[in-house]
Amino acid sequence: MQATPSSPSDSRYPVGHWQRPKDVDADTLLYALDMLGELPQNLRVAVQDLEDDLLETPYREGGWTVRQVVHHLADSHLNMYTRIRLALTEDAPTIRPYDEKAWAALHDAEAAPVEWSLELLEALHARLLMLLRSLTPAQWARTYIHPESGVMRLDEVATLYAWHSRHHVAHITALRTRQGW
Repeated sequence: MQATPSSPSDSRYPVGHWQRPKDVDADTLLYALDMLGELPQNLRVAVQDLEDDLLETPYREGGWTVRQVVHHLADSHLNMYTRIRLALTEDAPTIRPYDEKAWAALHDAEAAPVEWSLELLEALHARLLMLLRSLTPAQWARTYIHPESGVMRLDEVATLYAWHSRHHVAHITALRTRQGW
């Protein structure tokens, strides 16, 4: 999985920036599926034993709280799952983006127990992986159109969200390391 390196002090991109692959080979796709499969458990471990006051800590100055990061992952991956299903059932649909910052500022993202999103991600990723592991090469090549990013092949989407999974878990684990939690 390609990621551009970032400065060790850049808390915004602890695993680097995602780089869109030119081609996605079988090994890259298997790695992406493994990362997607590991997200629910990795996230659960990352927030294990954090009390409410610690969940309210921003992962960086001006960033989301740990709670908002957990809920963002559920929101984002729900959108990804829907987009994949649209691409598999429609010809190159144009998907609707959403305002991630506005979603993170909604009451549930700021106040709901993280357990709700952890459970949601466990069920969602079980279904997601069941679907993705069934795709044929022709299905992996199907696309959707993102108004900001352009045409996205499903194999690229898998690498993007595998990176996204690692990216946000690293926000939390890096914060825990810095804070000595």
